[in-house]
Parts: sequence; C-alpha cells; structure tokens
Amino acid sequence: MTSAPAAPRATRLPSLTGLRWIAALLVFAFHVGTMGIVAQPDLKAFVGTAFGLGLSGVEFFFILSGFVLVWSYRDGEARRTFLRRRLAKIYPNHLVTFVVALAVALWFADPVAPWAAVGNLFLLQAWIPLDGYFYSVNNVSWSLSCELAFYLCLPLVLPWLRRARTGALWAVVVAVPLLILALWPAQQLVPEESRWWFTQIFPVTRSFEFWLGVAAAELLRRGRWRGPNLTVASLLFVATWVVAALWIRAEFWAALLAAAYLLVITAAADADVRGRPTPWRSRAMVWLGEVSFAFYLVHVLVMRTVLRLTGDWGTGLGGWSGPLAVLAFLLVNLLLAAALHRWVEMPLMRRLGPPRRARRAPAPRIPAPRAAPGTPTRPVEYAGRRDPG
Repeated sequence: MTSAPAAPRATRLPSLTGLRWIAALLVFAFHVGTMGIVAQPDLKAFVGTAFGLGLSGVEFFFILSGFVLVWSYRDGEARRTFLRRRLAKIYPNHLVTFVVALAVALWFADPVAPWAAVGNLFLLQAWIPLDGYFYSVNNVSWSLSCELAFYLCLPLVLPWLRRARTGALWAVVVAVPLLILALWPAQQLVPEESRWWFTQIFPVTRSFEFWLGVAAAELLRRGRWRGPNLTVASLLFVATWVVAALWIRAEFWAALLAAAYLLVITAAADADVRGRPTPWRSRAMVWLGEVSFAFYLVHVLVMRTVLRLTGDWGTGLGGWSGPLAVLAFLLVNLLLAAALHRWVEMPLMRRLGPPRRARRAPAPRIPAPRAAPGTPTRPVEYAGRRDPG
C-alpha cells in the first residue's frame, strides 16, 4: 500500500505527462479499428478485440485532467487567471484544427450546419444532443467542450475540496465507478436517439471521471491515498483490460476501467513524489505526453482525409498494407502534432496566458501528511511549476 511521504522530493509529476501519451494511443488505436483501415480479416479481428476498449482513452484523459489540475492548482489564484491559463492551453490548437477541418469539409462539399459550426467554435457542442452537432467539424473536439465545463466548475469546488473530510473524498472515489455503472440503466429514461450522447458526450455525466481524478489527487496531496504501487497497479490494469475485452459485457467496461486507470495514475504520481523511477518519466515519454493533446486533435482529421483522397475510405487496405498504413498514420500524425505543439500551442500559451509575475507567484505552504507517532514532520512547500495539463 502506498501513500505520499511526509516531505515529497518531487513537485512535478512527469509520469502523468507520459501517461497522457498512452491515453492518446488508446484513442488512436480505437479509431484505427472503427475506420476499418486494416481489411485483412485476422488482423482486423485482432485490432477490434485488442483495442475495442480504446474509446476509454478519453476516460483516461478526463481522470488525468482532474488529478493534474488539483495537484498543480495555486491556492488563492483568481478564477479568471486559472481559466485564462486553461484556455491558453486548449484554444489555439482547437482553433487551428477547427479551421483546417472546416476547409476539408468545404473541399469535399460536406454539409456543415452553421449553428453546429458556431457551437463547435465556442466549445459548446457537447451540450447539444443532436446528430451533426456534438460531432461537428473536427469531431474529437467534443471532449474539449467537456473540459471547458470542468475548468469552469473546478475553482468553485476547490474551496470545499480543501476543507472536505478524508472520508468524503474516499466516498467520491468509491461512488464514481458505481455512478458510471448506473448510467446504463439510467439511459433508459432518455429518448433512444439521445442515449449515446447522454452516456458518452454529455458534460455532466462525463464529469464523473474528472471528479474521480480530483478526489484522488487531493487524497494523495494530503498523504491519505492508499493503493497499490505502480507495478501492482499496472498488472491490475492489464488484467482488467484483457478480462474486459474478452469476457465482460460492454456495460461494465467504463466503470472497471475507471478504477484501473485511477490506480495507475495515483501509483505513478506517488512514485514521482517519492522520487522513484517509472517507465513513464523518461525524456521521450514526457515529450510524447506533451504533444499528445495536439496528436489527439489531428489524428482523426488526418486519417479520414487521406483515406477519402485515396479512395480507401470504408474499404480498408488488404494484406500488410493496412498495418503499414497505420504505422505511417502514427508517424505523420506525430510529426504534425509536434509542429502544432512547437509553433502554435507553446508560443500562444506564453502570449495568451497570465503575466509572468502571476505564473511565478509563490505556491502556498501545505500541511504535511500525518506521520506515525514520534516521526518529525514539517510543512511541505509545493513549488510553483509549469502546468503540464
């Protein structure tokens, strides 16, 4: 069982940045399967079985987002400053990919409802339960609409979070997977045409995963998290993935994987706090995690556009052409993501984010976790840091 030490040696969580790349790869693999890029029957069956749960990569993102934001949040920071930092992070990439996706739609003469485009531009699309709206323009940006809702809510919840009893935080951790599981019978109360939106898109229901990460981060921050170490958590995750893919009904996937993802995230964060090595904190993994947001935004747009231009959309590629195309798509998307990160995301974060003085404001002192009787403790100061989320 693990918990944060009395005097953490690490204030940054590079392993969580690396884990973001794993989440992005899961979503990429899922879309490789749904787009039917691999047409060879045996390989296609393998991709469908192995990565059919890859849709939950977005769930992974949401839990990570809640965890990282609470860990890095500057107590006393003005709400508008927090929101400005978050918008400076997500909006430039969104705007660039929105314009490109709209141009592609015009090139192929795809119909785009004007109000759907407006909703997408302002990241409101996830609130609209209509086909052609929540998946409009660059369709993966629906998750940014959810993220924006989370950003607006978090500063309002944090004062309660900081005062909440440990038992209340554990109640959130236990309750959220059960609430996710309850969405399946609850969707029967929603009109049939809106059930996918209700369970997969609606910001209120998707916020369960975000709050799961929020509660776990506060527990680790206080030194009250109790969970397996990274090795055990990783083995549990792999076992959960295999069992879910082969034998568990789809209704139970999201709840099971939410618990598995949370164990890996908290164990990796705890290892960073303790200064222990993890496979996710290498320079390469951290860089991949840093470009993962841009990768996520471009990957579907690039693959769909190329397949339509080559005439392979809906038919796939036979033999080994399919796997080679997947590898090529991975590399091309990664190069485009690196360019977007380097020349759009980073410079505009610096330009549009809060003034340097606000970014470098000293972090508050946080009481150390409760130690065993007779063990000396001291307040722990979490240094200010560049937000990786």
